[in-house]
Amino acid sequence: MKFTMSWLMDHLDTTASLDDLATKLSAIGLEVEGIDDPARKLAPFTIARVLVAKKHPNADKLQVTQVEIAPGKPPVEVVCGAPNCRAGMLTVFAPLGTYVPGAGITLEKKPVRGVVSNGMLCSAAELELSSEAHGILDLSPETFGGQVGQRYVDAAKLSDPVIEVKLTPNRPDCTGVRGIARDLAAAGMGKLKPEPKVGAVDGDYACPVDIQLEFSPETASACPVFAGRYVKGVSNGAAPEWMQARLKAIGLRPINALVDVTNYISFDRGRPLHVYDADKLKGAIRARMGKTGESLLGLDGKTYATDETTCVIADDSGPLGFGGILGGESTGCTEATTNVLIESAWFDPVRIATTGRKAGISSDARYRFERGVDPASVRPGLDLATDMILRICGGKPSKAKTAGREPIEPRVVAFDPGRVEKLTGVKLTDAEIKAKLEALGCKLAAGKGKGGVLEVTIPTWRPDMHGSADLVEEVVRLAGLDRLPVTPLPRLAGVAQPVLTEKQKRARRARRLLAARGLVEAVTWSFIPRAEAKLFGGGADALELANPISTEMSSMRPSLLPGLLKAVERNRNRGFADVALFELGQAYRGDTPEDQYASAAGVRAGTAVASGAGRHWQGNADGVDLFDVKADVVAALAALGIDAGKPQVTRDAPAWYHPGRSGTLRMGPKLVLAHFGEIHPATLKALDVDGPVVAFELLLDALPPEKKKSRTRAALATGDLLPVRRDFAFVLDSKVAAGDVVRAAAGADKALISGVAVFDLFEGGQLAAEGLKSLAIEVTLQPKAETLTDKDIEAVSGRIIAEVKKATGGEIRS
Repeated sequence: MKFTMSWLMDHLDTTASLDDLATKLSAIGLEVEGIDDPARKLAPFTIARVLVAKKHPNADKLQVTQVEIAPGKPPVEVVCGAPNCRAGMLTVFAPLGTYVPGAGITLEKKPVRGVVSNGMLCSAAELELSSEAHGILDLSPETFGGQVGQRYVDAAKLSDPVIEVKLTPNRPDCTGVRGIARDLAAAGMGKLKPEPKVGAVDGDYACPVDIQLEFSPETASACPVFAGRYVKGVSNGAAPEWMQARLKAIGLRPINALVDVTNYISFDRGRPLHVYDADKLKGAIRARMGKTGESLLGLDGKTYATDETTCVIADDSGPLGFGGILGGESTGCTEATTNVLIESAWFDPVRIATTGRKAGISSDARYRFERGVDPASVRPGLDLATDMILRICGGKPSKAKTAGREPIEPRVVAFDPGRVEKLTGVKLTDAEIKAKLEALGCKLAAGKGKGGVLEVTIPTWRPDMHGSADLVEEVVRLAGLDRLPVTPLPRLAGVAQPVLTEKQKRARRARRLLAARGLVEAVTWSFIPRAEAKLFGGGADALELANPISTEMSSMRPSLLPGLLKAVERNRNRGFADVALFELGQAYRGDTPEDQYASAAGVRAGTAVASGAGRHWQGNADGVDLFDVKADVVAALAALGIDAGKPQVTRDAPAWYHPGRSGTLRMGPKLVLAHFGEIHPATLKALDVDGPVVAFELLLDALPPEKKKSRTRAALATGDLLPVRRDFAFVLDSKVAAGDVVRAAAGADKALISGVAVFDLFEGGQLAAEGLKSLAIEVTLQPKAETLTDKDIEAVSGRIIAEVKKATGGEIRS
């Protein structure tokens, strides 16, 4: 919302300065976004006369001029490159030291091709008055002839500051200058001037244009009242200079007197109006809902289609405009217009907003109507417009004609002034509170009960005020929010109480551990294409979105891996071949709450191993394999309190993993903790991702709860005897898993055997022909009470061989 200082002074009697008014506006919730004060910006620029203009001795396109800058003072020499510069012309002069806003420079005394210029002759663009930069300002001798040496802003009447205020959607009353003046007066910045008197505007003949409302009971709220007045014999020319100046100052282009009057009242009172060339109307003018197939050519030159949800103004020929949004070109007023119909109506804010969004129209009328124009302003707005048109354009008015009635519902609120202090802590006297409310336009009466309760009638221009709390807010806003008492919060305990759940703590530890292992956290969409969801066990109808953002986001993700794999490919396309990513989030097996599960997933590609990726002077890093992601899973489980040695590794990883290069960590037949391995080539091909890529999925919700740690530490158990290591090589069926051998060997003597590790695998020669392999393990024996003898070691070795043979059928290799 923009307005000029002089415009505000039409409604506000005040001695406050511009800065004081701006500060108060922001303090009462009408935030000032900017002030354009030409008097400050253009103060050094003066009117000057070019006495002599001759060619520059060293430049073809420059002239050396002698400029009269003030009567009685000697002329100054100025170098000018404007093609329209000539002797005898009046223009605008900037002395040395002046900052030129349009050029962004400060004038200094410097030679221009050998001739020193003692100032500058300015164009409109350099003064930021317009975009015209082809030549310097050529001022009219009739207007400015006797004002050489005077400030240009004063002579051109440009010293009126423009204030721009940012309005919140609940303040339709401040879409007019009078509403802003009312708030300032209520805040103690002056006195609101009385409404100017309107002359005799009701004529002695009936309006010749019939006005009708054609709505069904369901749509009658679209336009409950439509008022109009016919004025014949108008002379439509240019609006007065003062009106044009104000409209230009706020960014509006003057068109003609009739149109400019309606635009002016729209900003002056927040009351949009419209004028029709009455000679172009066909039959009665009516407000109704649009019809499919109809269209209208708007004043903006665009054609718009209507339908049953849009409110239009129409005559017998069809729609003339969108009600409360945009008029039509077919009945627009021109200089040839002699008879007009003035429209003043009220339109439903919700329908206005809906129609405006649907048609893509942003207009000043829509801005006001969708916030809620004062329903009681229909007839006053019509009378004011008639009065201004009669004074500017002449003519003879008809009697006003009104269809329907204003949707005014009296709002009376019982208000206890004591609530101001109870709700806000601000201490105000009853007299102060009443004065603020009355200044806003509220009518006060004594309530029926005891205790000083008031009956407050809310003014029609404040649709945002409904209850006593709203009245408290208004009083405190105008009294000053700086009067709110400052009360410190109670001091909290020095140590904050824990607020995270055990599940949240685990997720945080998992996130930190994976980041420490070189993976970068990513956040991907929870929606993926259905085809991708099917690759990972999803894609069910129950997980399809009813209204997806796009076809690429149509299904809830069954796993975090699709998003991470696509992220790998996006990074590769941008030159990052070595990628290590992880994500913690939710995935979905079905549409019930229990089908939603928390997962931690990660992917590695290229050479993004935990020890470091990329090139090195000693050679390239190794490519990733399934053991890298297995190490990630094992490390994460250990950080989450799960003994990584207890889960079993099985080969039943999901179908999107490579069947020979993947595994599942489980505790028992039903409790699955994680999957890891290389992604299946067919899955990568379907996702258009280059392989190989290894990945893991850690099912956080499936992890058994951590055992509560005791406050007392267990005694440190250390051995003072050296461990004994023995190697065993077994010939096994090639299908036997190494893990089965390790578990069997470790179970031979749990008290004595502290570790079992595989160190060699041989599959070749004669063994391959017979479907066998050789697996070698190292067993560590840790004595605790006494040193092991050869007999003790042989006994344990025998049990190890027997347990491995029993579990796997393997024979000790000779």
